[in-house]
Amino acid sequence: MGATPEIANIDELVNRRLEELLPQKLEEALRQREESKTPSMAIIATRGTLDWAYPPFILGSTAAALGWDVSIFFTFYGLNLLKKDVSDLKVSPLGNPGMPMKMPFGPDWFKGINWNIPNIIQAGVPGFETVATMLMQQTIKNNGVATIEELRGLAQEADVKFSACQMTVELFGFSHDDFIPGLDYVGAATFLPMAQKADVSLFM
Repeated sequence: MGATPEIANIDELVNRRLEELLPQKLEEALRQREESKTPSMAIIATRGTLDWAYPPFILGSTAAALGWDVSIFFTFYGLNLLKKDVSDLKVSPLGNPGMPMKMPFGPDWFKGINWNIPNIIQAGVPGFETVATMLMQQTIKNNGVATIEELRGLAQEADVKFSACQMTVELFGFSHDDFIPGLDYVGAATFLPMAQKADVSLFM
């Protein structure tokens, strides 16, 4: 026997109401899930110069201070940022369109000059890289910016996870004693799944 018209109408009303409510409930559940989720960031650090040492540590420690889960994977020349002694990090102005920097000393008119020095001079003048590094160090000091050691320590205190590429460690002939404590020595196959799931992934 078929359903009476009254029951059929009730079923139709129920189904229609469910169709209205389910998307709303699903949207609300997804919103609550998103709000309760801890954001994450994965950074791949590949460069080992003084100027490129700052971005991964600044971004990593800032994200961690905001409550994010942060992992930094140091590979190739980025391993230099994990050495116990980073006082020998240099700045290379060669091929760097943002270099050389303005002078960090002297009167204002002098500090405001853009020194457009051709690459051929930067490459050919002995000690030019050392001079550029000294200027960068002085600029950092003048502006009260934290040192690499300080930023790195702050990142570790904020539970930023540091991972060193074991393959590169072996390739360059390093030992674990060359680096600061508290590192994970992993391969790309270990780090990539973390980067895949991260909300933000950066390559530096």
